[in-house]
Amino acid sequence: MDLSLSQSKLGRIFNVSKDCVNNWENGKNTPLISFYPRIISFIGYNPFLVENPSLGNAIFAYRCEHGVSAKKLGIAIGIAGCTVLAIERNKCTPDEETLLKIKAIIKWDK
Repeated sequence: MDLSLSQSKLGRIFNVSKDCVNNWENGKNTPLISFYPRIISFIGYNPFLVENPSLGNAIFAYRCEHGVSAKKLGIAIGIAGCTVLAIERNKCTPDEETLLKIKAIIKWDK
């Protein structure tokens, strides 16, 4: 709205329909994580960042900035996508080997 862009114009920018943009705006749907890097670039900041420097938040920030699903990140790490989400949501703690792989990918040094 601040940029005076119509939903149609914004839809063309993101290569989605104006109905999709409308649903995002009205909270009926959320964008796929693959759209997050473009959204972050377009608005000029990452609205998905959380200040708490936990491993889970670092994983979520990485996935948002890179548009990576939990499944794809899990494949890169060598664990299941549901395990990535469990770690991200602080529901489980990775073993040392997995933690090292995660840190290497997301560049987390805590």
